[in-house]
Amino acid sequence: MLLIVRHGETASNAARVVQTPGTPLNERGVGQAERLASRLAEHHRRRPIGCVVASDLRRAEMTAEPVAGALGLPLLIEPLLAERNFGDLRGRAYADIGLDIMEPGYAPPGGEDWETFHLRVDAAWARIRQTAEITEGDSVFVTHGLVCYSLALRHLHLGDGMEPPTRWGNTSVTHVQG
Repeated sequence: MLLIVRHGETASNAARVVQTPGTPLNERGVGQAERLASRLAEHHRRRPIGCVVASDLRRAEMTAEPVAGALGLPLLIEPLLAERNFGDLRGRAYADIGLDIMEPGYAPPGGEDWETFHLRVDAAWARIRQTAEITEGDSVFVTHGLVCYSLALRHLHLGDGMEPPTRWGNTSVTHVQG
């Protein structure tokens, strides 16, 4: 089983600011990561977890570190799991940008357009599948909201007529069968 996790809360999440790569978890996010580690340690007692992989962005690493520690596993880093690069918009409040940066055709200046982002997430999915195939037990992947959305949109088989959610809560866990 694949366990796909969105990182814990950051001050930028809470303030509705486009995040920068080095954004750390805030105090609430650290608590969320600790509770996630406890939940996944309980899962591990019932169904072994064999690996923990995180995006190379600080907020994902900080979420995954207590999980890996609780499970006694090394933390593996996968840059393909990084959030969409919003380029010159990073660090700006969504309300101040003046347009919907989530529009399908929008390409942020200096950042990734949707198609480039989706293609990177497709490559991440291939890497996730490879990692899961060689891992004994379940695999945990800590990533970002738009990566979760892209994975659900392009790779997860939902029920007939179901649309993928557009938002994932901080430290939410999506269980994906083999």
